Amino acid sequence: MSTNVARVLVLGCSTRPGALGPHIRRWLTETLQQRAAELGAELVPVELAELNLPFLDEEEHPSSGVYRHEHTRRWSALAGGADGFIVVTPEYNYGMPASLKNALDYLGREWAWKPMGFVSYGNTSAGTRSVQHAKQVVTTLRLVPAGATVAIRIAEALRDGRLRPDPARDEAAAGLLEEVVRLSRALAPMRERAGAVPGPLPGSYLRRLSPDDAPEVTVLQRSCWVDEALANDTTALAPLHETVDDVRAWLADWDTTGLWRDGRLLGMIRTRPDGGGLQLGRLAVVPDLRGRGLGRRLLRAAQAAAPDGARITLCTGAKSLRNIALYESEGFETAGRIGGDAVILAKTRIAEAS
Repeated sequence: MSTNVARVLVLGCSTRPGALGPHIRRWLTETLQQRAAELGAELVPVELAELNLPFLDEEEHPSSGVYRHEHTRRWSALAGGADGFIVVTPEYNYGMPASLKNALDYLGREWAWKPMGFVSYGNTSAGTRSVQHAKQVVTTLRLVPAGATVAIRIAEALRDGRLRPDPARDEAAAGLLEEVVRLSRALAPMRERAGAVPGPLPGSYLRRLSPDDAPEVTVLQRSCWVDEALANDTTALAPLHETVDDVRAWLADWDTTGLWRDGRLLGMIRTRPDGGGLQLGRLAVVPDLRGRGLGRRLLRAAQAAAPDGARITLCTGAKSLRNIALYESEGFETAGRIGGDAVILAKTRIAEAS
């Protein structure tokens, strides 16, 4: 799971002319800018009134993801690009406004496994009944409601039509943002898994690694190449010494596949073109899951990227007998040595019969 900036959509829900909602949304985003930067989050303010969504007018069910209207595609892009949401909502007649319900009903997959926090406002209940109403809907869409909320009682919070300064309210808002960001990162594996290639272990998945994954890759390398160092009587192995910036640089150049489960990077392998062939490297599996065929599965997946007849090469420590045995069992043969410390293995890619 990468540690990208969390994109939090701050959604103003009231479409009534002259509503208090836009003022509250502006207070929220202005108050939270510094805290968002500290948390590695980006606040994206959006007003439903400006989206001009009509009552749901798509023929296909939202779960299909088939959107015929430009307003739906625009809303899909905004919601789909978010990692979490903070909804600023009034309470209308013991419930959420129709504008919010309509906006939720428009989409399907864009909501799944993302957190949603609430800032409510109203009179008797400070808008909390609106939040309870909304939570019944958002959980059905696989959104995860935050426990922290901010509830604003209008009569107590306003002075001359504006929000009074209130340090306690500001602190509550910061707590809400922190929970939304933490939930967003905790739920990221669920979002990634939904659109990724299933992996060999239950709940695991494969996806391409990017430079944003450098911290996790650095940790994986350090844990895996200790055994290599012991087997080859040397610590002069690049994976043991590369900094996070070094790893980030080569992740930009290599096509690297990572095996993930529940936010943990379990294994990886990298490839890049080599003349008319393919070069493999950095095959790694976490120590506690070795012996379960994960390395072999990663190796085979990487080889599948080579065209028929292509020469596939890799190298490993000359004394890494377990590695060499794995590669030989997959058809690789020794093709040379690098000094006395490493061996080069190679094979010709032959497509499996269909």
